[in-house]
Amino acid sequence: MILSLVILGLVTLQRLGELVVARRNTARLLADGGAERGAEHYPLMVTLHAAWLIGLWVLAWDRPVSPAWLGAYLALEVLRVWVLASIGRRWTTRIIVVPGETLVRKGPYRFLPHPNYAVVVGEIAVLPLVFGLGVYALVFSLLNASMLWVRIRAESAALKDPGLPAT
Repeated sequence: MILSLVILGLVTLQRLGELVVARRNTARLLADGGAERGAEHYPLMVTLHAAWLIGLWVLAWDRPVSPAWLGAYLALEVLRVWVLASIGRRWTTRIIVVPGETLVRKGPYRFLPHPNYAVVVGEIAVLPLVFGLGVYALVFSLLNASMLWVRIRAESAALKDPGLPAT
């Protein structure tokens, strides 16, 4: 039980810390002349991620931990650090296009157009499995897949045509 609480606490602190970094980066990108795209789906995305984490607190706080799945989750976190380090101050939870900026082509961005989303897909599925919540992992993976279908289309459109008016 204590390990479950520690894991959930650390994941929660990580997510909150990432929101602080994302807000700071968003403000800087907007100040540099950036414009937000795809803002209409953002509240739904935030709600989905918050529901996933809150649900884990409700269902997993006292469950045993699978060491194998925890290892898989920790491997995903190493990939997350690589993604965030590669994109640096341009990483944000919103879609911000800054005229004149070029796409990041280093780190995992050499191999995948959206490596952060690949990591998130893994996290959404694997963390519930750490606690033996297979159905929970499946349900949120499907919800996340539908969100990413919208999100990636919006981001790809914004990157192809950065001259579109902001939404």
